[in-house]
Amino acid sequence: MTLQSQSARWGVLLIQLGTPDAPTTSACRRYLREFLLDPLVIDLPSPLRWLLVEGIIVPFRAPKSAKAYQQIWTEKGSPLRFHSEKLREKIQKDLGDAIPVELGMRYGKPSLPNALWNLQKMGVSHLLVCPLYPQYAGASTGSSLSRVFELLRQQWAVPALKVVPPFFDEPFFIDALVQSAKETEEFHRSNLFLFSYHGLPERQIRRTDVTGTCAKSSNYNCCMTPGPHWNFCYRAQCLRTTEALKRSLNLSDDVTFIGFQSRLGRTPWIRPFTDEILIELAAKFPGKNLAVFTPSFTADCLETLEEIEIRGRESFQRAGGGSLSLIPAPNSSDRWASGLSAHLRRSMSEN
Repeated sequence: MTLQSQSARWGVLLIQLGTPDAPTTSACRRYLREFLLDPLVIDLPSPLRWLLVEGIIVPFRAPKSAKAYQQIWTEKGSPLRFHSEKLREKIQKDLGDAIPVELGMRYGKPSLPNALWNLQKMGVSHLLVCPLYPQYAGASTGSSLSRVFELLRQQWAVPALKVVPPFFDEPFFIDALVQSAKETEEFHRSNLFLFSYHGLPERQIRRTDVTGTCAKSSNYNCCMTPGPHWNFCYRAQCLRTTEALKRSLNLSDDVTFIGFQSRLGRTPWIRPFTDEILIELAAKFPGKNLAVFTPSFTADCLETLEEIEIRGRESFQRAGGGSLSLIPAPNSSDRWASGLSAHLRRSMSEN
């Protein structure tokens, strides 16, 4: 049985979070506004969110973000964008021209409206949506899907819709990360291994748990206990990604650590914090070499290249640590593209 028929034409929509158009203050200002005014990113009442973003965050953060982006910008542009576009090209080649593949950014360009419009013009009747976020979070997966649903609701011709679930411990994703580690020379000289994930406010973790399990526990104990609450628990899924990588790389508990990065504001965020872990590891293991995985990102971006590889390395070495090497994200590697293509093909074949 083939994937395509005259009565059903599949199309694939890949979604990434987004990036500014340029490493400039004005471009970062536009990007931050679109990003942070999303009620699923900063989940405060609308007037408070607007005052916080427009009155405090954007004016002060846009110039700093521009300087940070300037450190990682390349001749090809934003690393997240060109890796994502290259990934789309490879998946298109793997799936064939009969299944159009589009990339849309939740914030920025290429935009989700344009991606959906392109698929509609190609006569897609069945749409497979694949958020490129390994673990579920309301601020990433939830926001992206909500935006897709909102855009489709505005159309007269709405395709049959299927969503690829989070793939936090799927073999094709873990294999791509393992290959990236093994191909990084510094990984083999490392003594310590840190798995750093993007952070989230604690309240957002609890809001995604419709079972009420999280609200009844303390110190994230529920993250270690399997159950329906795992379906949308970002922290539990991060822990499962870590365990899968540790098994695949044969890493022991005494040399592996986990942290959450990129926190914003004074509200409680999930712990432990990556920036604090880096200092603690340097003090506890002076001179030791550290390899850092960032498995919540499928493409390298500001949070991996600037926050970890530049600022994280500086703070780790300043505190007495040895070398710090960033294990690249899957980006647009052949292993990642072929594995994801096969996963998408299976998703379209299953009822």
